[in-house]
Amino acid sequence: MNIRVRSIYLSIKEILTSARKKAYKAVNFAMVEAYWNVGKLIVEAQEGNERAEYGDYLIKNLSKELTREFGKGFTITNLKYMRQFYLAFSIGHTLCDQLSWSHYRLLSKIDDEDIRRFYVGECVEGNWSVRQLERQINSFYYQRILASQNKQIVRNEIKKLEKGIQAEDIIKDPFVLEFMGLNDQQDFTEIEVEKALMDNLQKFLLELGKGFSFVVRQKRITAEGDHFYIDLVFYNYILKCFILIDLKVGKLSHQDIGQMDFYVRYYEKEVKSDSDNPTIGIILSSERNETVVKYSVLEESKQLFSALSLHSASASK
Repeated sequence: MNIRVRSIYLSIKEILTSARKKAYKAVNFAMVEAYWNVGKLIVEAQEGNERAEYGDYLIKNLSKELTREFGKGFTITNLKYMRQFYLAFSIGHTLCDQLSWSHYRLLSKIDDEDIRRFYVGECVEGNWSVRQLERQINSFYYQRILASQNKQIVRNEIKKLEKGIQAEDIIKDPFVLEFMGLNDQQDFTEIEVEKALMDNLQKFLLELGKGFSFVVRQKRITAEGDHFYIDLVFYNYILKCFILIDLKVGKLSHQDIGQMDFYVRYYEKEVKSDSDNPTIGIILSSERNETVVKYSVLEESKQLFSALSLHSASASK
C-alpha cells in the first residue's frame, strides 16, 4: 500500500470509527434514559402501595410481559437494577451521556451519595471503561485518592491495569444488543488465544483425546442480570459429558478457578441431562512459555483438580 492510499485509508478509518462512536453514544444514552424512566415508573407505582410484597408482585409481572414483548433484557433482576438506578440518580437532567448503562449499574450500588458523585466525575474525566470503573471501586480508589500525597500517580495507575474504552466495545455490549432487539454475535468477544485454538481446532481436539465434539464458542450465560462467556464448549461422547474450556492469558488465579466452578455448576443445573456424566471444566492458562491446564470436576460437593502440560498426554493428579 503506497503512502497516498495509506493516508486515504487512515482518513476513512477515522471517519467510520468516529461514526460508530457517535451511533453508540446516541443509542446508549437513549437506553440509559429509557431505563431511568422505567425505574421512575416502578418507584412511583410502589409509593402508592405500602405492602412490601406488592413491589415483588409488580416487578415479576412486568418482567413477564416486557420479556414477552421486548426480549430478555427485562429480567426481574434487571428491573430491580432500573429501580435502583432511579433511586440513586433521581434528578434526570444530571445523567451523563458519556456513561453507559453498565457504568450506571455499578454506580447505583454505591450507597454514599458523595462517593457515588465522586466516581461519576472521575469516570467521566478519565474516560473509564466499565472494567476500569469496577476495578477502581473494588480497590477502594476513593479512599486511596484521599490518603495519597501524589494523586496523579494513583489516577494513572488504572491505565496500566485495565484497558480503556475500545472501539470494538461498541458492537459487543450485550445490553446494547438487547435494547436494540439484535441477536448476540458470539464471535464479537473472541480473544487472540481463543482464535489461535479455533484456527487449529483439529489439532487441539487431538491433543485433548478421543471422543470430543465441538459445541459452541463464547457460550453466553446470564446470572442475576450479569453476562458471562465460556470460551469453548465441547461434548465428549465417550465420557458422556460436557467439557467447558476457559482461556487465561497470564498466571492462573483462585478467581479464575472460582469462575470455572460457577460455569460447571450452571451446566450441571441448567444444561446437562440426567443421562450425562458430571460436567468437566478446564482452564488453559499460559505463564511465560509454559501452558498449564486446570481441571475441575464437580460432583455434588466434591471437586477434583489436576494439572498437565498442553503438550503432554498424561496428567499429574
